[in-house]
Amino acid sequence: MPKHSKRYGAAAEPVEHLQFYDPDTALDMVRSSATAKFDETVELHVRLNVDPRQADQQVRGVALLPHGLGKPIRVLVFAQGEGERLAREAGADFVGSDDLIERIEGGWIEFDVALATPEIMGRIARLGRVLGRRGLMPSPRGNTVVQPQDLPRAIDEARKGRVEFRLDRTGIIHSPIGKASFAAENLKGNLAALVSAITQARPEAVRGQFIRSVTVASSMGPGIRIDPIAAGALQPAD
Repeated sequence: MPKHSKRYGAAAEPVEHLQFYDPDTALDMVRSSATAKFDETVELHVRLNVDPRQADQQVRGVALLPHGLGKPIRVLVFAQGEGERLAREAGADFVGSDDLIERIEGGWIEFDVALATPEIMGRIARLGRVLGRRGLMPSPRGNTVVQPQDLPRAIDEARKGRVEFRLDRTGIIHSPIGKASFAAENLKGNLAALVSAITQARPEAVRGQFIRSVTVASSMGPGIRIDPIAAGALQPAD
């Protein structure tokens, strides 16, 4: 059994680990349990009633968090010609094609979101092994391959709080929903948006209850379980 610090023990003491909390109580608890000297990220962990080994039960999608992630997002765009011009005008942090490919192959990965136009996908395919395992590879399913005229919208969404989620090998989705310094209501709004997006991505092959468990935790704090029915009933902001 790994030994936890005294700080972690103190933060975990009020948490009943077998209890399901309502979303408001859980988010208040996760904020109070974040006692590190930095602004901890609040993470959402959703276990689904799926078999991740089955191709027809994969879950993947994108959610727009209405209150953002609490950090600046560095956006890279693979584009040329008109797409390159539009991306630069929209304020992307890094824009290019072969020059960016070479930098990434050399080990540079100083960005948070990568977008690409369709015509350049063939040239960046070789970056899949580098960017794929970090969740940074542009893909149509992740809505990160966009037409040049749609780049300004995609860049704006990425900066505001766009997160891509996908099922891991254990049937769980992990995603940040903000910072511990956020107001509880803002964390609740982000949680509602993400759970709604996950629910909408439900595969047709899945039967029965889709969401098995929902847990929130700060970067250095204990996991706090939320009643999955209450989490699923939250309504995202319009």
